[in-house]
Amino acid sequence: MGRSQDGGRQARPAAKVDRILFGAAYYDEYMPVDRIEADMAMMEAAGINTIRIAESTWSTLEPQPGVFDYSHVDRALAAAHKHGISVIVGTPTYAVPAWLAAMHPEVLARTPEGQRAYGPRQIMDIVNPAYRWYGERVIRRLVTHVADRPGVIGYQVDNETKYYDCVSTDMQSLFVKHLRKVFRDDLDALNREFGLDYWSNRIDSWQDFPDVSASINGSLSAEFDKFRRMKVSEYLEWQADIVRECARPGQFVTHNLDFEWRGYSYGVQPAVDHFEAAKSLDIAGVDIYHPTEDDLTGKEIAFGGDMARSLKGGANYLVLETEAQGQNGWLPYPGQLRLQAYSHLASGADGVMYWHWHSIHNSFETYWKGLLSHDFEPNPTYEEAGVFGREIADHGLGGRLRHLRKRNRVAIMVSNESLTGLEWFSLDTGFPGSDGPKYNDVVRRVYDALFDLNVECDFVPTSAAPEELSRYAMLLTPSLYSAPESTLEVLRGFVHQGGYLLSTVRSFVADEYLKVWHDRAPHQLTEVFGMTYNQFTRPKCVGLSLAEGKGGPSGAPAFAQGCSQALMELLKPAEGTEVLATYDHPVWSAYAAVTRNRFGRGEAEWIGTLPDPEGMRLLLAEAVKHAGLWGPAQELAGRVVIRRGINGSGEQVTYMLNYSSDTVTVPSPCAGRLLVGKAKGVEVGKGEDLDIGPWDLAVLAGPRSEQRSAL
Repeated sequence: MGRSQDGGRQARPAAKVDRILFGAAYYDEYMPVDRIEADMAMMEAAGINTIRIAESTWSTLEPQPGVFDYSHVDRALAAAHKHGISVIVGTPTYAVPAWLAAMHPEVLARTPEGQRAYGPRQIMDIVNPAYRWYGERVIRRLVTHVADRPGVIGYQVDNETKYYDCVSTDMQSLFVKHLRKVFRDDLDALNREFGLDYWSNRIDSWQDFPDVSASINGSLSAEFDKFRRMKVSEYLEWQADIVRECARPGQFVTHNLDFEWRGYSYGVQPAVDHFEAAKSLDIAGVDIYHPTEDDLTGKEIAFGGDMARSLKGGANYLVLETEAQGQNGWLPYPGQLRLQAYSHLASGADGVMYWHWHSIHNSFETYWKGLLSHDFEPNPTYEEAGVFGREIADHGLGGRLRHLRKRNRVAIMVSNESLTGLEWFSLDTGFPGSDGPKYNDVVRRVYDALFDLNVECDFVPTSAAPEELSRYAMLLTPSLYSAPESTLEVLRGFVHQGGYLLSTVRSFVADEYLKVWHDRAPHQLTEVFGMTYNQFTRPKCVGLSLAEGKGGPSGAPAFAQGCSQALMELLKPAEGTEVLATYDHPVWSAYAAVTRNRFGRGEAEWIGTLPDPEGMRLLLAEAVKHAGLWGPAQELAGRVVIRRGINGSGEQVTYMLNYSSDTVTVPSPCAGRLLVGKAKGVEVGKGEDLDIGPWDLAVLAGPRSEQRSAL
């Protein structure tokens, strides 16, 4: 794609897929036997309509420098086309070939632990000139080769890209150039902003700029992390531009963004700014992995989907990877694979693809199992995938579930800078290396509570403009430790204009360079929240005492001992500020723990500690109800998960998802025709009982007027 004369990106029309994509990654290169025809026939029988190829196989595609072998790519394209299966082609740049590492050892990233050794994937320095030169060549050759082949609908650039903790000479030289630009060559300004006089870290000559990999200065290190995230976005844009120069009109560009990994997809990705990275993509893509069996809750599916959908203004996205059988302990119970697939659609996905089709017979991921096991025989997981695939292949169903759009009234503001800040200045100790709760724990504590309450939400960055936030009635900022003053001004305006702002412990502590504000906390917002604090401590078996009538829908009067976790800010409310809870402690009970204040036409609530999960649910339930956002979906919370949206035809679609091993009977929150579920096709009245089996769902489509006021 070209650029306009002023250097900005030319506008591109929004890309959409014309059906729900259902498929898997397929690697003919990995097969121990030739069975491509049998595989495609089995896929077609299961309703699989799309495969993803090539993103892992640079060394097979280019076995020696400048020698290209397209045989496996051609075989996959030909076989897929024969069976009416579309193809997404991946650029193979995330795993470098041995010859490149031998010729140019500098393409391997240097980390604080030393130079990476060849072997694993994702060990490259993404700014290294040699890596970029060879990477561009293989991308151009591959895309040019496949662009005009029938069935190629789009491209995935790279794979789960991050900066791989690279601290190479190239990366640090570019960082210094970045700082010189940001601070206009003013070293005094940099020293002052980052507090570099401390421990004699001051820099008085650009030529003396030290290696930052061992820095003890959180501001400098956080800025380096921010810069490396910028290079990830630039790297993906670089690849996307190359692909578009060679691709056929109408083919889309995507990328599979992933999340912080805790054995499964958990929270905000530390090494990528998803909002910035997604700007170069036509369609956002995402990888979502999660526990199953008794640990399937739907929360990771919803979190990843809500994040992916939010990256491009609510546009639909593709789940480019999720598990089929997955790792040991994730073999889905009967019904779960189908429930999971529909759960992705309920968040706004226009595609669900498994990693991967077959189980690999060698190497690192031998036991990350695909739809088929090592014997290639049909199995219950494959058979259940076929149930879903054949269902959504019916245009009467699939055509009514695609392009689901949300009109959520609640949003969560997230920040990579706050994540970095709370790695340096942890919630519980204030120092790095804590084993206590992290930023993502607070984000997930808030998100999971909303999910449990059937309150759907979007995500927004700290750069969100006032007009973007004006779409929401409630905005939450979980531990938004770092934010520029411009963000605080926008939040102030949000409340003043009638919004409900709910902020938690350690929000608005520091500026964008992690410099702690030196006035009353919370900076610029003391009038908004109607309170301040200047001391905090770690709770030890401290509970919360709720004010009269503030127990939420359950009416609970207080929290258990120990529900206050990580940190407790000792809040001092102003006159007229409502105290929702105090600390249940012989000394700290004099201070407020949770407050609410009216400011302008809106209200602002502050939670000065990290409540346990039950406590967070109770507090957010009270806030949602107080803000006038409680409705029929919330009345069903704890019994069935409700997810809603408007399809491409303007119909309201309501998903009722049962993540349990028991049959549930619930009153329908709306009227509509049953698209999925028992008695499919019947008209259901609002309040009419529906039976939903274990690990099953019901989907209703109804007129717009039935659900206009629902969350």
